[in-house]
Amino acid sequence: MNERPCVLVFAGADPSGGAGIAADIQAITALGAHPLPVLTALTVQDNNHVHGVLPVAADVVLQQARALLAAVPVSAVKIGIPGSAENAAAIAQLIVELRATHRAAAGAAPGWASRLYSEPPVVLDPVLRSGNGDALGQGDAVRALAPLLPLATVLTPNGPEAAALAGAARAADPSAASSPALAHARTLRALGCQHVLVTGGHDEGEQVVNRWLGPTQQQNWSWPRLKGSYHGSGCTLAAAIAALLAQGISMAQALAKAQSYTHRTLSASYAIAPGQRIPQRWTL
Repeated sequence: MNERPCVLVFAGADPSGGAGIAADIQAITALGAHPLPVLTALTVQDNNHVHGVLPVAADVVLQQARALLAAVPVSAVKIGIPGSAENAAAIAQLIVELRATHRAAAGAAPGWASRLYSEPPVVLDPVLRSGNGDALGQGDAVRALAPLLPLATVLTPNGPEAAALAGAARAADPSAASSPALAHARTLRALGCQHVLVTGGHDEGEQVVNRWLGPTQQQNWSWPRLKGSYHGSGCTLAAAIAALLAQGISMAQALAKAQSYTHRTLSASYAIAPGQRIPQRWTL
């Protein structure tokens, strides 16, 4: 019988089909895992602008996720916009419960089987604003994400998001002037994130440089900068990482393969209207 590892996804609905839940479902499926989408918000948006965000009630988010967790083994978690501070807190609570359940199962299992109950990695895409700067939640988005940061196995901010999340603490890092992305990554790791991948799409230059900082490893990747702008590129990258980690691929390999996949989806992107293009996520 063919089986696929499952990724529990928390994200908003994008009626343009370019970002959010739609992007996650496509990328995760394309890379060999199965998405379990939990809706956190309804958005009013097109491929260029977000006109409104309607968060799903936190108890409904919990009901969706718990129904899935009671029936389906989860191999990874991917988090996009929580929609509200209440939803972020509810998701954090679920992750703590999920990890406790896996630890208990691992402790009760024979030694050879304990690895089957390893804690599912959590990939957090800290979306603060849309590609054109529109808000994607109610209230202070940075503060809302605070309970999720210490739970993230991998954090995938772009440059502005990394700077905003690092906050005032980054001023104490003397390396901030020469390498702000690395300084922000250090600050975010100090807040509890295990791995931080700061993407460089918002920087200038012919190359996009993505910088990874982990507990024992550090690496940069350079990708040719593509012309135009894209709707849902960050969702695609984070979902791809989650899909690969769910299959037991190492962190370094998952980050490298997810970036390569994302670059291919952008290279093969298509237009549905003037403005931001849609990544072709079925491209392998």
